[in-house]
Amino acid sequence: MNDFLDHWQLILVPVFFALGWIAARIDMRQVVQESRALPRSYFTGLNFLLNEQPDRAIDSFLEVARVDSQTVELHFALGNLFRRRGETERAIRMHQNLLDLPDVEEKHRLHAMIELGQDFLRAGLLDRAEDIFNRLQDTPQATEAKRYLLEIYQLGKEWQKAIDLARELPEIASPKEVAEYYCELAAGDIMRSRSDAAREHLAAALRENRNCVRANVLLGDLLAQEGQTEAAIATWQRVEQQDPDYLSLLAHRLLEAYRKLDRRAEGVALLRGYLEHYPSLDLIEVVYQLVLECEGTEAAYRLVQAELQRHPSLVGLEKLMSARLPLATPDSQGDLELARTIIQNYTRRLSRYRCNHCGFKARQYYWRCPACGDWESTPPRRNEEFDQNL
Repeated sequence: MNDFLDHWQLILVPVFFALGWIAARIDMRQVVQESRALPRSYFTGLNFLLNEQPDRAIDSFLEVARVDSQTVELHFALGNLFRRRGETERAIRMHQNLLDLPDVEEKHRLHAMIELGQDFLRAGLLDRAEDIFNRLQDTPQATEAKRYLLEIYQLGKEWQKAIDLARELPEIASPKEVAEYYCELAAGDIMRSRSDAAREHLAAALRENRNCVRANVLLGDLLAQEGQTEAAIATWQRVEQQDPDYLSLLAHRLLEAYRKLDRRAEGVALLRGYLEHYPSLDLIEVVYQLVLECEGTEAAYRLVQAELQRHPSLVGLEKLMSARLPLATPDSQGDLELARTIIQNYTRRLSRYRCNHCGFKARQYYWRCPACGDWESTPPRRNEEFDQNL
């Protein structure tokens, strides 16, 4: 029996080998036939890519696209490449060419419209982009089109349209973002002295997101604008329960409010408490200034000295030197002033707010990052990376 099995194994091995060889020959013939059907420019373009000559490769691929109007995927690839390179006019032409083809499939036509809308959006042609995406509302591309429409409304500051669209697609815009849209409306109302409309929008923002810090910041601003300083202070104080990190953004507002009420000592007590529990660069600057006004140089020096021991920072060191200068001997004042100026220039250059999403840095705080468009992606604390070098 074993001899019989061994005999058949000897026969089957060459049979399987032959079948594999025949299959490989069939596959190779198909590959050769398909490669012969491709224009020479296609292989020229691939060669340029391999030799790291992207511009010449693009020219070759464009020739392929002209030679064979059915190379749909190549049109899409080239159009996307042009858009990424910032060549929006060429991207628009590529995607418009696809739409102009008489025999293009419906799925490719819809895809081309989405891509063309993105080209217009990238080029800043918001009206044309909006028109394209609106035309896609009753198609399988509707959800994706609405995502881009939401971006267009934000860029164009059409906040009510953004709110209405967000209601249709709650998975696209979170309650936190919708609250920011209401805050944008309220900010515009405050600028135009429309107090009642501003209050309505801020109330809507807090209904969307009860932890919307910006709503209470703006409501406090509105009250302060109307001369209701005590009510403004009470409103700003609510931020501690929402997110105490944002108290640093309110430090200067609180300082001015307590100055206006001539209740600096009360302001010192409040802000000192904040500084003890939520230390930050902005708070130490404001508390230092207020203590200097109310209690004098010696008290301001002791405050900064204690804070520097608890939380070493270059900003704290600069304030310490500022407080020390009036107390120093005339011989040492020059050296202290020089050191303080050097540190001050260094901290001003490095002290920035930094977006957690894209890394964008700015001196001013933005609720929406100007670079990536994310809402509340920038922590309300100026970057303190330089402090680690102490």
